[in-house]
Amino acid sequence: MKLNNITDLTVLIKGAGEMATGVAHRLFMANITKIVMTEIARPIAVRRTVAFSEAIYGGRAKVEGVTAELVDTAKDVGRAWKKRRIAVLVDPKWKAIAALKPDVVVDAIMAKKNLGTEKNEAPLVIGVGPGFIAPVNVHLVVESNRGHDLGRVIHKGSTEAHTGIPGVVMGYTTERVLRSPHAGTIKHAGRKIGDRVKKGDIVAYVNKTPVEAPFDGVLRGLIREVKVPAKEKIGDIDPRGKKEWCHTITEKARAIGGGVLEGIMHAYNVNR
Repeated sequence: MKLNNITDLTVLIKGAGEMATGVAHRLFMANITKIVMTEIARPIAVRRTVAFSEAIYGGRAKVEGVTAELVDTAKDVGRAWKKRRIAVLVDPKWKAIAALKPDVVVDAIMAKKNLGTEKNEAPLVIGVGPGFIAPVNVHLVVESNRGHDLGRVIHKGSTEAHTGIPGVVMGYTTERVLRSPHAGTIKHAGRKIGDRVKKGDIVAYVNKTPVEAPFDGVLRGLIREVKVPAKEKIGDIDPRGKKEWCHTITEKARAIGGGVLEGIMHAYNVNR
C-alpha cells in the first residue's frame, strides 16, 4: 500500500445512490478526487437531489458543490477527473475494476448483503453495512445503522444486523417511508422534492392508486416516474419541515463517508 501522496489514490465506489454519494463527496472534499462510481443502467434513487446516480439520466449531477459526470467507458474517466469531476459509469458487473486497477474499492450499494465484492479486488476493499466481514471478504467494514456506532470502522467482524426500520425522526419511523401499494408505474401528482405536504395529500400514483402523505412535513424524496414492484420505496416525508435539508447530504451519509475516509487514511498512512 505504499503511495507517495494519498491524493493520488484511485477509488472505485460501487453504487451512486444517497449513501454512496455521501462517501464520494466526503472523499472528494478531502482532496481524494480520482473517484469512479459504478451503477446500473436505470438506478432508482428516492433522494434524487443528493444522488450522483442522477448523472446517468442527465449527464451530470451536482451535490453540495461537487459535480459528477457520466462517462461511457473506463477509458474515459480521466476526462472527468481533469475537470475535477467524479466519474459515473454504467457498469453493473464492475468490469471497470480490471481496467482501472483502483487502489481502493468501496461497496456502498447498501443491498444489506454482499452481492459479490471480494477482498482481492484492490489493495484496500471496504464494505458499507451488513453482509461484509473484515478481514474475511473485505479489509474493513463501516457501520451503517443509525445509533451510537454509526460510521464506526470495523477491522475485525461485521456490522449490526439490518433492522428494516428507518431511524426515528420526531417519533416517526416506518411512516416516513412511502411505498408502492402494488406493482405498477409511478406517476407524480404535481409534487416535487422540497414541497410541503399535509396529511392526506396525494404525493403520487401507482397506476391509478393514490399514495398519500401520512402526516404533515416536507417531501424529502420521490423516485422518478418508473415501473416498480409492490412495496418498493418510492418517497420520503420529513416531519421536521426543513426544505433546505432536501438538497443536502444527511448526517448518516456524512458519518458513513467519514468512516470510509478514516479507513483509507488509516490503511495508507500506516503503510506509507
